[in-house]
Amino acid sequence: MTTTRSFLKAAVTLAALLAAAGAMSPAQAQTKLKWAHVYETSEPFHKWSVWAGEEIKKRTNGRYAVDVYPASQLGKENDINQGLALGTVDIIISGSSFAAKSYPRIGVTYYPYTFRGVDHLLAYTKSDLYKEMAAGYADKSSGNQIIATTYYGVRHTTSNKPIAKCADMKGLKMRVPDVPAYLAMPRACGANTTPIAFAEVYLALQNGTVDAQENPLPTIEAKKFFEVQKNIVLTGHIVDHLNTVVAGGLWKKLSDADKKLFTDVAQEAAAKASAEVAEREKELVGIFKGKGINVQQVDIEDFRSTVLKGVPFEQYGYQKADWDRIQAIK
Repeated sequence: MTTTRSFLKAAVTLAALLAAAGAMSPAQAQTKLKWAHVYETSEPFHKWSVWAGEEIKKRTNGRYAVDVYPASQLGKENDINQGLALGTVDIIISGSSFAAKSYPRIGVTYYPYTFRGVDHLLAYTKSDLYKEMAAGYADKSSGNQIIATTYYGVRHTTSNKPIAKCADMKGLKMRVPDVPAYLAMPRACGANTTPIAFAEVYLALQNGTVDAQENPLPTIEAKKFFEVQKNIVLTGHIVDHLNTVVAGGLWKKLSDADKKLFTDVAQEAAAKASAEVAEREKELVGIFKGKGINVQQVDIEDFRSTVLKGVPFEQYGYQKADWDRIQAIK
């Protein structure tokens, strides 16, 4: 009798444990997410994306596991933006210039000489206009959500020849991303623009397919463009930035608590990466000069006035009123 009772007790206990395990399994089921970008593993955008993925896993007790794919492993920037809708990626970091393909108005932040610097950009990300832009983009992109913005750096020009003023760029074969906003300054100054995939720019500069390109100093360092260009021209034409974007399909599935968690983590990562980029920018002019590169100051007002006179906001679907609101942000 004792043996029978012991057996029954053990069976009941085992059944209870199995039931508990079954009840827990849905909560513990892990959802794997793909986070994609086009930047090198050496860049802060990758480092802090990896950190964010680890934090999401930790803060959700393993309910989400995030794999980060750098350096265009899941496609060029156009591809990963399209992948948000196709379901091939769940989270990306990408510029507003690409978001503007869905919602042109947001691209005004890439109109040349819009921001006065990093502090102005970060102030904008806390503004009502920023919230309007993010909401408009979500509405036009099947619910994709911009949850954070990272300072990417001030875009400058590298060239085979010295450039002192806007007119010096006339006839220059210049690589720019295949996005309208990036074309504004070079074309206003008379350059012949050529879209080339980011991963192929170094070779294009090396073999003379193009004479120039434009990117922030940390990117010029990371991609080693200084090895194949003798001049870094401080045109400072765009204060660049990257949005952390969650696919609309994933966003709809997240609980309110998880939406807040993803947003909090992404904003923490953006703040850390922004600070790192800004600090590195301060160091790089001296570093490049030490490598024998000709680092040139230019007449910024000459460039700025040429663009403002020659490139109507409406040409790209932007609104001058939005630009004016950004100028008023302190």
